[in-house]
Amino acid sequence: MAQLPLAEAMEAMGGQLLAGSTEGTFDGAAIDSRRVRGGELFFAFSGARADGHEFVGEAARLGARGAVVTQPVELLDGSAAPSGFAVIRVADAERALQDTARLARASVPRHLVAVTGSAGKTTTKELLARLLARRYRTAASPGNLNNLLGFPLALLGIPDDTEWMVAEVAMSTPGELRRLSELGRPDVAVFTNVREVHLEGFDRQGHQATLRNIAEAKAELLAGLDASGLVVANASDREVVRIAERHAARGGRVVWFALDADAALHEPRLMVEGLASGLLAVVEAGTGDPISGSRFSVRDTAAGGEAIEIDLPLHGRVNVENFLAAATAALELGVPLRELPPALTGLEGTRGRGQVVRLPAGALLVDDSYNSNPDALLHALEAAAALPGQRHWAVLGDMLELGHHAVEHHRRLGREAARLGFDPVLGVGPLAHELLATAAEQGIAVEAFESQSAAAARAVEVLRAGDVVLVKGSRGIGLELVVERMLAAGARH
Repeated sequence: MAQLPLAEAMEAMGGQLLAGSTEGTFDGAAIDSRRVRGGELFFAFSGARADGHEFVGEAARLGARGAVVTQPVELLDGSAAPSGFAVIRVADAERALQDTARLARASVPRHLVAVTGSAGKTTTKELLARLLARRYRTAASPGNLNNLLGFPLALLGIPDDTEWMVAEVAMSTPGELRRLSELGRPDVAVFTNVREVHLEGFDRQGHQATLRNIAEAKAELLAGLDASGLVVANASDREVVRIAERHAARGGRVVWFALDADAALHEPRLMVEGLASGLLAVVEAGTGDPISGSRFSVRDTAAGGEAIEIDLPLHGRVNVENFLAAATAALELGVPLRELPPALTGLEGTRGRGQVVRLPAGALLVDDSYNSNPDALLHALEAAAALPGQRHWAVLGDMLELGHHAVEHHRRLGREAARLGFDPVLGVGPLAHELLATAAEQGIAVEAFESQSAAAARAVEVLRAGDVVLVKGSRGIGLELVVERMLAAGARH
């Protein structure tokens, strides 16, 4: 992790030393005492569920180098602070964390790629990190540490010798990406797409929740990017194109990617060949193993038309697009084309993000339970419908944060589920009832549930050999419970 002088960090955050000493350094940061491994600076946040000030003593016991607090605290049942443990008081813990990360960014990493978009951020980030690691010492932000708390934690946790950090950055309201960009100062910005998500955050701030407004919030990523920096942009997304063209107009570099070159507004660097529309290769695998992926070729127009075959062990055409975003960025940053295939060796889909698993008796479970939004659900339905099976059905949960557009989007996706042949459809949550109602109007069998547990029990009863079942819902709905129960029970004959 990045080694930072504690005295410099206290000065950067405008803190006051309450106890201990600021001599020496610290390694990384934590906002949860359970994640302290030793040497970190612990930031005490006062949250709705817990107050971090109550865990300062625990952080000290586990080896934290010090704590940043907004109020006086007692350590270890009122005893004095352990030797060397510093207690620093600040006015705003969140701002202090960001100021500390800003201090670290002055020296680590040497270069940073920021990946944003309405969908595909995490997968694109993971793919790009694997590709860059073929040539550089590379670190990626772990999990979805992508907001004004998570990104500083990720930045403070990377090794000192990192040459390239690949970080996903996200927003739920206008202004967030500007702050993240100015904090991270990316050398490269990757824009995957702009879709109608996080609409509730716009409604809350009194902004119009239109696609253009969302695009403007995404464009804030340019704030910390140098005018001559590199933008990797989706040439098939009109709003992304508009953002990238703005960057080009101020003298910046832009390179394009697109799954369908014929539909692209600019010529992509990589041309895809041999990918059948919507057709996925399903390979033989044991029970519980990820089993679907895509095989295709990419031709590099910037390297004399050199082509190479790609076996991408990720489900759905949308992941081919994510790969193209990552591969285009990697090639621009000096990774040779021939390094793309070996970088994918051993790659597996992330649980909850479209991973396809073979259940006992031959059923296929598409686990897309991590999150959901209208565009992502449509893509998931289309990809699952393309998988071979005797029957396709789904367990779908509410899509959250859609503001006053919520009912409209759920009704539209109900019609899409019916059009694509999903029958039955099980729904969890009050908004899912709207989806079920429109699916039922098309003659589809539907069942509504108020809890994940009830839906899981019913899903196990419904499941049989030869099925393809999609499970997808927003994070707050918790449909991973449905997946866990189905994995445990397997398919019934």
